[in-house]
Amino acid sequence: MATKERKPDWLKIKLTTGENYQELKQMMRSKTLHTVCEEARCPNIFECWANRTATFMILGDICTRACRFCAVKTGLPTELDLQEPERVAEAVEQMGVRYAVITSVARDDLQDGGASIFAETIRAVRRRNPMTNVEVLIPDFLGNWDALKVVMDAKPDVLNHNIETVERRSDRVRSKAKYPRSLELLRRAKEMQPQIPTKSSIMLGVGETYDEVVQAMRDLRDNQVDIVTLGQYLQPTQKHLKIDRYVTPEEFASLKEEGMKMGFSHVESGPLVRSSYHAHEQVEAARAKQN
Repeated sequence: MATKERKPDWLKIKLTTGENYQELKQMMRSKTLHTVCEEARCPNIFECWANRTATFMILGDICTRACRFCAVKTGLPTELDLQEPERVAEAVEQMGVRYAVITSVARDDLQDGGASIFAETIRAVRRRNPMTNVEVLIPDFLGNWDALKVVMDAKPDVLNHNIETVERRSDRVRSKAKYPRSLELLRRAKEMQPQIPTKSSIMLGVGETYDEVVQAMRDLRDNQVDIVTLGQYLQPTQKHLKIDRYVTPEEFASLKEEGMKMGFSHVESGPLVRSSYHAHEQVEAARAKQN
């Protein structure tokens, strides 16, 4: 039964729409860029934008999938902008970003799922911003491992692909994505470029149990994933999957402890955590452990 509880105090968000937030919003519009911060209604947008960090969403703003947790628009995309990588690189330069996260909608209509645009965006950002680290959060490319290789050959600083939920709930929560395929993608990415940290994310509050979350983390470690993030699912609209429960900060802390015992280099775990939240700190922890 989905919860009808009032949102607990630990999920209250401080709204900060100061100069940096407004400037970044104006810049995104002027360059016709999309951010997952806006499209997915991320609860941390005010904090992150105030600190001049953002997750860029390439390949348009229309997704070919209709995952039940996600607020990004679904439909048949018409946009494939070959100049988009350069505009992202320009925005990163103007913002002075030292750590850029690049993600996308799913583009199952494209033969390579958009992998070539991911790779060119990585290269474009590095050309203009040689000191900037680049993390990519990619879809599963429907199991097209040649497409994955295109991305890995561009050598992002972090390869991120989210399993989103536990195995039992995966088909209910995600559209077209398959739990075993996501694990295989993460394993293959590590095999292609062993030195590149891999990362994944799990939402809580979509009908999973504590033990299932622990097992999902174990599955990730068995496939050599270095970083995991755990956060509370928040229903974006009434049409989306309802919240099953609000997970307490204490449970998130317990799961972090479990994950660190498994050998993750970093576990970011808390009610408002999202995949790209404190991403720079996550990769620093991963590199420190590798060294």
